[in-house]
Amino acid sequence: MNLDLTGRTALVCGSTQGLGYASAIELALLGSDVVLMARSEEKLKSTLPALDRSKGQQHQYLVADFSDTGIVKTVIDNFVKTNAVHILVNNTGGPPGGAALTANAEEFLNAFNNHLINNHNLSQATVPGMKAAGFGRIINIISTSVKNPIVGLGVSNTIRAAVANWSKTLATELGPFGITVNNVLPGFTKTVRADYVIASKAKASNVSEEEMLKTLVAEIPAGRIGLPEEFGAAVAFLSSPAAAYINGINLPVDGGRLGCL
Repeated sequence: MNLDLTGRTALVCGSTQGLGYASAIELALLGSDVVLMARSEEKLKSTLPALDRSKGQQHQYLVADFSDTGIVKTVIDNFVKTNAVHILVNNTGGPPGGAALTANAEEFLNAFNNHLINNHNLSQATVPGMKAAGFGRIINIISTSVKNPIVGLGVSNTIRAAVANWSKTLATELGPFGITVNNVLPGFTKTVRADYVIASKAKASNVSEEEMLKTLVAEIPAGRIGLPEEFGAAVAFLSSPAAAYINGINLPVDGGRLGCL
């Protein structure tokens, strides 16, 4: 099985913590040169040394705040003038919780920009380099809500579904060029985002966070919360040459929690 990413460059968004960080770690272990992207330069600098360099990788970082689509576009457009990106991992924090009906239009627009528009701009900028190499991977970290909407995450459910369908459309358009586009759907994983969801659900149900955690774990056939590195391994595999014929899918990494295929 060819998992070697030596000589490939991977741009990983939201990569100073959580699922983005775990994905960057695994991609570097497969030999990829990793470009970290996040809003805090301090965190980017402290994250860089954690990446494997045993295969002579050259890692770097880009500073951009996903709340400003103009800045993200400028940063990536400048970067690809002199660098090719072969693997793009789109990832950013999810929108605040709450019912869809009580959300205002601005919340939907902000989430749409943070997720779909940034993903689109990053893809447009990096695809030419992928086409030139005859190899490309676009992986979107979204949510199991694209298969089964999550109660209390109205804005997120809506926007994640938009990203999933954009991704499927892109997979069809880019497949002939040796470029795959896939979505990886995290279940409950030990991240800051998961802590937020647990706290929100506990508050809404008027129970302790410990009780809510037990309730959520009881719904997972694996019987536990997932580890970030387990999720990162799925992203790394989809980025590899071995996954060349996997295109346009939603891959849950949730311990079997989803009740649908």
